[in-house]
Amino acid sequence: MAESLDTNQIKNWRSIITLILFVITNIIVLFPFHVPFYIPRWLYNASLDGLAAIRIIPPRNHDTSQPHEKSKSFVRLNIPLNFVTAPLIADLFLLAILAIGRQEVHDGTVGANGISPIDILVFFLTLAYIAISIDASGLIRYLAFKVLQKGNGVGHRLFFYLYTFFFVLGSFIGNDPIILSGTAFLAYMTRVSSNIVHPRAWIHSQFAIANISSAILVSSNPTNLVLAGAFGIKFLVYTVNMIVPVVVTAIVVFPFLLYIIFADTSLIPVSIEMHELSDEAKAKKPVNPNIPHARGSAEEDENEVNDENGKLLSLEEIMNPFLDRGGAAFGGLIMAATLVTILALNAASNSKHERPVFWVTLPAAFVMFCWDMGTGWIHRHETREIAATGRQELEAARAERERQQSVQNSPDNIAQANLERLRARAHDSRSEDSELDGRDTLSLDPIHVSTGIKESENTYEPPLPDPILDDKEAFPDYRSPSSIINASDSSSPESTKVLGREVIDEKSIGTSQTETKQPTTLVTLFEDLYRWCQETFPTVTVVISHLPFPLVPFALAMFVLVQALVTKGWVPVFAYGWDHWVEKTGTVGAIGGMGFLSVILCNFAGTNIGTTILLSRVIQAWQEIHRVNNTPISDRTFWATVYSMALGVNYGAFSTAFSASLAGLLWRDILARKYIRVGSIEFARVNLPIIAISMAVGCTVLVGEVYLMRKTTPYDA
Repeated sequence: MAESLDTNQIKNWRSIITLILFVITNIIVLFPFHVPFYIPRWLYNASLDGLAAIRIIPPRNHDTSQPHEKSKSFVRLNIPLNFVTAPLIADLFLLAILAIGRQEVHDGTVGANGISPIDILVFFLTLAYIAISIDASGLIRYLAFKVLQKGNGVGHRLFFYLYTFFFVLGSFIGNDPIILSGTAFLAYMTRVSSNIVHPRAWIHSQFAIANISSAILVSSNPTNLVLAGAFGIKFLVYTVNMIVPVVVTAIVVFPFLLYIIFADTSLIPVSIEMHELSDEAKAKKPVNPNIPHARGSAEEDENEVNDENGKLLSLEEIMNPFLDRGGAAFGGLIMAATLVTILALNAASNSKHERPVFWVTLPAAFVMFCWDMGTGWIHRHETREIAATGRQELEAARAERERQQSVQNSPDNIAQANLERLRARAHDSRSEDSELDGRDTLSLDPIHVSTGIKESENTYEPPLPDPILDDKEAFPDYRSPSSIINASDSSSPESTKVLGREVIDEKSIGTSQTETKQPTTLVTLFEDLYRWCQETFPTVTVVISHLPFPLVPFALAMFVLVQALVTKGWVPVFAYGWDHWVEKTGTVGAIGGMGFLSVILCNFAGTNIGTTILLSRVIQAWQEIHRVNNTPISDRTFWATVYSMALGVNYGAFSTAFSASLAGLLWRDILARKYIRVGSIEFARVNLPIIAISMAVGCTVLVGEVYLMRKTTPYDA
């Protein structure tokens, strides 16, 4: 590593481009966008037709309803540039210009200097499977429901109970399961509370405490895994050093949230008034949300209805939660045994012969996977029946809504609306003009109105207007012919009198039958396979769909990018700058400087994972500088720097940008699906005082800890 301390390399044009690309990549991660790419229409259509000819995709729809689209010579495709694609494109570009080579790719994926990216990712994904499987069993929602009952409607007490609940649970299973279930639970709870004006206090507090708690255990956050691997920290030693600053932070932040930031009864009422769940709803068997269409039409009604009916559906979600007791108990046992085994083996192992920790989590995740597969297969008939019933109910509800919309847009209803307006105008004119009293000035018989429509069913029916057909064809295609026929047969006799009703139904049925006759393709086979997996193995399918797979390409690409900065001389430049700062400010300056730097970089250096990778390499280069100069770093200063970085990269997730962590992006998406919009400015404005007090408290406690527990003797790696 001695040659990597040469800072003269930064004058090379490849080194300059490497740094520029690193900065641009992080800006794109912070502000993702799409790049338009235009291809000739004939080439686009030929590609689709070719894929359809070999049964990869269904045949394209030759729709002539939009002639202006047909006249365009080019088709626009939007290429996403985000946290997954931007680092990967940057790495490929650096490879193309020979700025990096085989060594950088190897060190950024297989590992170097104590950091093994593949081992870290396998460990985190396998442990995440166990944690998300526990979440899928309904345990977190059920426990949150019990906490809600314990709060007994007292606002401050309930806020404290939920705050403590999320902190304790997040300390063991990490922040992702808390965000997956806890965010949805709070969205439902605040929706059914009549005197909580805005959920801001509850959702921001939950997001903050979930990330604070994830700093305690190494296994709770991938940033902790990177840090522990980079500096050879035993898992138990890491927890011992982090638990005091984190717990004190959680204790101090709570009254700060309750009495200063969210000191408003519209946010945290003294007494929470919630809608009551009827005895009939309480007696219902809880529905497993992992089964597709398990709630039937209620799934769409909940999203579309914001009145009392919508609130009732949300109330059922939190007051009558589903719990798979067997899955929750088995998952909890597996998680506890896994964490205890990891801590014990890691503490007892020799650093020179240490085995990868995923050797423990991978078998545990496989056992959990087998349990989920087995229980799914045993109950497959029940889950398939629930899914089929729910799908039929959903299709019937969609067909009914479609029928009602087409009835409202029919010429008869339009004419009737015109008649109502004419009656209203006539009534107003009679009341305003006294000379018209007693005189029949306007005949409002529907037969005499010049609309071209008479009440007799035997009259000529004009052609069906285009808007009605457009409305019919705009609905989802997941409709079976039988469901539409049944909906038509069960409709009231009056509905058959609507002009063009039969034409519309025949058109819809014909279209649906045509769709069912389309040839089987690879896409439809995958769709059918996925639907079969959802109905047969609902828990496994949900857990796998929630695993943070985008973390894999992002983390590996960021590791390679940072390794490029190492070999091109930029990391040593940063390390020399850090060394000058520590020489002038000492241990206290090291804690404050690294804490501030890590929080800031979380927002501008590719999330907290990218920040941890970069700063770990900088500290390693700082170690090498002192080793070469034979000027050892004091034990107190070194560990103060490392643990202040641990605080910063965990707390930095709730700072100023959603992209400061992958958990922030997940949190925002879940809230958006629950119709709670949190803007970027609001996110930064609310979180700034929270992150300020959290870092101030955590770093202050850390200063006292290192002065009490660490000595000024030279650090021995």
